[in-house]
Amino acid sequence: MRQRKLIPSRTTVTVEIAGERHVLRSDVPPEYTRAVAEHVDETIRSLPAFPPLEPFRAATLAALSITDELFQARRGDREVADRLSAMADALARLLPPATRGTRAAS
Repeated sequence: MRQRKLIPSRTTVTVEIAGERHVLRSDVPPEYTRAVAEHVDETIRSLPAFPPLEPFRAATLAALSITDELFQARRGDREVADRLSAMADALARLLPPATRGTRAAS
């Protein structure tokens, strides 16, 4: 018997980005979709020349700005991971080597 795949429930959310309404369907909670749309809207509105920009250009500049944020966050995550790894290595060097086959006296 073939198992049926469960299809995640999709929700429909209406958001406004740069003054335009968009109806979005998504598998994530509506609050998350609204938060993402709000971030995009804020990014577009923060562009120095936003009001006179044509929508495609504004969306492109916002996408570049958001991608820059993502890349910087990833770089920060890698730096933290590298520091944690170095700290773990330093701590491991301070600990005595484990002895095999010995048990603590009961």
